[in-house]
Amino acid sequence: MSAVLPPVVSVHLPSDWAASGLVDDVRRGLGSRPLRLPPKWLYDDEGSRLFDEITRLEEYYPTEAERAILRLHADAIVAASDATTLVELGSGTSDKTRLLLDAFTRAGRLRTFVPVDVSEQTLRDAADEVAAEYPGVRVEALVGDFTLHLGHLPTGGPKMVAFLGGTIGNLYVEERAAFLGALADSLEAGDWLLLGTDLVKSTDRLVAAYDDASGVTEAFVTNCLHVLNRELGADFDVEAFTYVAFWDPAMERMDLRLRADMPQTVTVPGADLTVDLAGGEEIRVEISTKFRPGTLRSELGEAGFEVVEIFTDPPGDFALTLARLT
Repeated sequence: MSAVLPPVVSVHLPSDWAASGLVDDVRRGLGSRPLRLPPKWLYDDEGSRLFDEITRLEEYYPTEAERAILRLHADAIVAASDATTLVELGSGTSDKTRLLLDAFTRAGRLRTFVPVDVSEQTLRDAADEVAAEYPGVRVEALVGDFTLHLGHLPTGGPKMVAFLGGTIGNLYVEERAAFLGALADSLEAGDWLLLGTDLVKSTDRLVAAYDDASGVTEAFVTNCLHVLNRELGADFDVEAFTYVAFWDPAMERMDLRLRADMPQTVTVPGADLTVDLAGGEEIRVEISTKFRPGTLRSELGEAGFEVVEIFTDPPGDFALTLARLT
């Protein structure tokens, strides 16, 4: 029986990363038009709790659809590649990834698992659990931002990078191109990418998934104002904003915004910023792009990845795309 190998955790974020990053993002996003806030600031403790609740809503299908694909096709995904190292970007608790880890274990090919996340404590806890559950596997956790620290991914041996949850859809077109290009630069020819993406479907289903009847998503998106009030001493009147979720057919994405119900002036002392909002003016908080197979092949191809296979759940709501760097 293989011995449990103690996980190794490398930290690539400075201790003030969150505080300084929040200030920079608020100055950039609320200091010019159109107003916007990066979605990463949705995920404080309360935001993470609310998002976990969202994933359990009847209207919100992506999480379980992706899990269904992994249940059905994890063995085929592993068999189609020659990877011996699995990297997971934005790993969190690595919950769904256990299905991939199990498939790699059944194939007898997993040597190293590299979870990457900005939350050090969550990563350490998950690394301990994975190391205990998969004896003989080296767990090399990396505390870092997947948009900044791809250069720290391990080298040597064929790798599979898993980027699950449809997170790439939260990036704008130019951001996706930059991310995929940087990822390609950090990998070697023959390495693999397993990319989770939500697919284009009826507008009614999409809007319902992001504007649920119980108001959990509204609370989740609005929570970013509570974060600014708490962390930067801002004086947002949270009740003076309306949550707006709409489908943008031209860009094929959900657009989640907060609309000022009346003209208001907001001060953000921690960012040395004053924001004058007109009545009806919106703050864009998050987008969630939906994809078509042709779009996936095109965007991945431009970054040097060749699509090997696209796996979907039985209803065809979500996709896991396996691609190889040429």
